[in-house]
Amino acid sequence: MNGVRVLLVDDQALFREALATLLALSPELEVVGQAGDGAEAVAQCAQLKPDVVLMDLRMPGVDGIEATRRIAAAQPEVRVLVLTTFEEDAEVFAAIRAGAAGYLLKASPSEKLFEAIRAVARNESVLQPSVTAKVMAEFVRLTPPNARKAAAPLPEPLSGRELAVLQALTDGLSNKEIAVRLGITEGTVKNHMTNVLGKLGVLDRTQAALRARELRLI
Repeated sequence: MNGVRVLLVDDQALFREALATLLALSPELEVVGQAGDGAEAVAQCAQLKPDVVLMDLRMPGVDGIEATRRIAAAQPEVRVLVLTTFEEDAEVFAAIRAGAAGYLLKASPSEKLFEAIRAVARNESVLQPSVTAKVMAEFVRLTPPNARKAAAPLPEPLSGRELAVLQALTDGLSNKEIAVRLGITEGTVKNHMTNVLGKLGVLDRTQAALRARELRLI
């Protein structure tokens, strides 16, 4: 992968500057612009065409959720990674419905942030582990019990290793972190992930986690 072009969106200028300084430590990441609100983010996204937008949620005027919705509609190839202090259920679900590819808290370690940016740039989905738990719980709440019981079995069952990868995925781990947990290479994780998505009949990691819960595989 070439360098990941990143647009920073946050209404606090000092935080944006600190974040830009932090991201400069990674040679794979390039900050191409900054925006102080959602409207500016949408405009800069159209002009700069970043790979990833780091999006705060609570901003004056156009907030991060509406900005994410507009960016996803106009430029679906741009990946939005929410980076916020808050993880209230309503904001988590609204951001995901708006098209966010990931949801991370500002308290996350820098390496976790770097990996999350790289992951969403690879068209992966990244969720804070606590956020993953919220999504799973909400899915269970919204799915009628009779529908859960009626879920069709998989045409081809997952192997033991694939189940382990799936469990790690639902714990909110990136491919790199899954590789460390299971003692395998990141390339092997990617191969298993491709098999898992194919067998579950889904397109991305979030759908895989939901499908796994539906089938009671985890």
